[in-house]
Amino acid sequence: MQDSTAVTIARAHINAWSHQDWEKTRELLAPDVHAVVTTTQPMKAPTELTGIDAYMEPKIKAAQLIEPGSVQEISSIGDESNALVLVTFRIGLGPGGTMVTMARAILYLLDESKKIKEERDEYFILSQ
Repeated sequence: MQDSTAVTIARAHINAWSHQDWEKTRELLAPDVHAVVTTTQPMKAPTELTGIDAYMEPKIKAAQLIEPGSVQEISSIGDESNALVLVTFRIGLGPGGTMVTMARAILYLLDESKKIKEERDEYFILSQ
């Protein structure tokens, strides 16, 4: 279901961090949020974070590199507590901070309060 509760919250979360709305980004997280970020590309080791403050620090750094307005949803599906959202966006990770396209598959699990409890983020760079 593309308009399920979890998909709606996931979209709100993506919109918040991609527009650097840190208050809204934090508001959507459970206090014990747990996130795992991985890629198949040899550029970075997997990252695992637990808790809002640990989550927010790298999120803020990464989101500040995103080209405003470049986030595009490719697809989404979910139910009342799970969502999977596929997005692309332009981000300054290339040589000298040049813009490249990143593809991300973000899997969310909501808790009983409809806050993001688990996030699994898989990504790769499409172009450099």
